[in-house]
Amino acid sequence: MSATPAHQPSVPAVAVALGLVYVVWGSTYLGIHFALESFSPFALGAVRFLIAGVIFYAWLRLRGHAAPTRLQWRNAGITGLLLLGTANTLVAIAQQTVASGLAAVAVASLPLWAVLIAGLYGQWPHRRDALGLVIGFGGVVLLNLGGEMRASPAGALALLAAPLAWAFGSVWSRRQDMPAPLMNTAAQMMVAGFVLTVVTAATGGWPTAMPTRNAWLALGYLIVFGSIVAFSAYVWLLLHVRPALATSYAYVNPPIALLLGALLASERISSLDYLASAVILAGVALLLLRREIQGSLIKSS
Repeated sequence: MSATPAHQPSVPAVAVALGLVYVVWGSTYLGIHFALESFSPFALGAVRFLIAGVIFYAWLRLRGHAAPTRLQWRNAGITGLLLLGTANTLVAIAQQTVASGLAAVAVASLPLWAVLIAGLYGQWPHRRDALGLVIGFGGVVLLNLGGEMRASPAGALALLAAPLAWAFGSVWSRRQDMPAPLMNTAAQMMVAGFVLTVVTAATGGWPTAMPTRNAWLALGYLIVFGSIVAFSAYVWLLLHVRPALATSYAYVNPPIALLLGALLASERISSLDYLASAVILAGVALLLLRREIQGSLIKSS
């Protein structure tokens, strides 16, 4: 996935990037669940993003990638604070009292926020996009009705603010001078990780005992796959496709998170949950299976 914004990527490249974001990010909710056994939300974000960002940045520089300019550092930093420092940390805060599947369901409202914010910039959705979003959101409602998971007031508020922060950061970043996609990923993680490290130190959020084996394994998975692999794919998508498609992963993540939560964390899945998951996937299909996918979903140069 080395295409630049000046060239239209192939449909298979878009499909691979979407697949990575769909599957990997669907599993990160369970990863956060296990990592929170030993790490506070701020400490988890600090370690995850700072390590991933530094490693990724060093690797890119060794391969000859240009360092961001001062303006690009600023823009990438603001975006990273919105997407990672704010949205991701809010999800982790919520998962202290909310099941991973419910957290994924709440974040599924992200495409609605993204389309609304993009509309304020004059990019209103096409009719079929709107239909897909409505159907997908209907599935989210069914998922809420079918589950027995209950959020605390603080958790519910965090899950309301998280997708809004992510959607705003995603749409805002597309109108700024940003580094190349992979360097953009590294810069965002480094800035977010540094700020979260300062916040963790100021709030005394570092672990006071040796983290559990599950917490270490979950942290490693979140760093390599959740942060470097999937986040790189997402940043690449933001540069090449419209917001409705780039954020459509939010419809696929809940079924994956619910399934993994039930298998590995004993979270309950009802028959209505399965039905809701099918409806959510139908909404995604309407976004993906447009006849003019190359022209309408991929950003024109």
